Order: sequence, then C-alpha cells, then structure tokens
Amino acid sequence: MDNKTERDLGPQPIAGVMDKHGLKAHDLVAASTEQITHKMVSRACKGRRLSRNVQLKLLRALNTATEQAYTLKDLFTY
Repeated sequence: MDNKTERDLGPQPIAGVMDKHGLKAHDLVAASTEQITHKMVSRACKGRRLSRNVQLKLLRALNTATEQAYTLKDLFTY
C-alpha cells in the first residue's frame, strides 16, 4: 500500500492548465516534436509520478501548444 501512496499524488495543476486553454491530451501529443503519448499526458493529469525527462517533454509540449512560458512548478506539485 505504501508504494501506491508514493506513486499516486492526486490531481496535478497540469490538468487545470490544460482545461484553462481548452486542450486535450491529443493536442499536446500533436504539438510535441518529441515522442510523448496520450498515456503520458493522462498519467501526468491523474498524479502518477513521472520521471523528470517525461515531465520536461510534457512541459515543452504544453508551452508549444499554449504559446506560454510555464515552468515545472506550474504543472507538478512534486
């Protein structure tokens, strides 16, 4: 049970940012020049712990899609 607590961190701010801009997982996947998947985006929004590399890929895709300058602290609470 402890492993679940460490991996599931609750809804993350990235979900709110995507809602604010009217973005879906597919929009981030399409905007990315790197290999990201719909599953990565889904896990990020749900609060599954992601590696720093995946977090950075999602950050770059979100910044491209929104034409904003978000940081990791804006998107993740861990």
